[in-house]
Amino acid sequence: MQGRKRAGGEASGIRVGFTCSKKVGNAVARNRAKRRLREVARIVLPELGRDGWDYVLVGRKDITGTLPFDTLIADLRRAMTKVHG
Repeated sequence: MQGRKRAGGEASGIRVGFTCSKKVGNAVARNRAKRRLREVARIVLPELGRDGWDYVLVGRKDITGTLPFDTLIADLRRAMTKVHG
């Protein structure tokens, strides 16, 4: 995950993007990974995301599609605390 604070005057609210390269697998695997990332973001970002920030969640080969869902949530929570210090 990556995050950055937007400059003043840009859009307000939390923005999030998702990316999965072909290294993740075929289209089915990439779409599954992105669906899982979207659901994790839907759960975690309202709680830990900050207004005026952009976040990018990156799908990883053999991890995003197969890791237990609770572990994905815990990983994003840990990443959010690292980004916001």
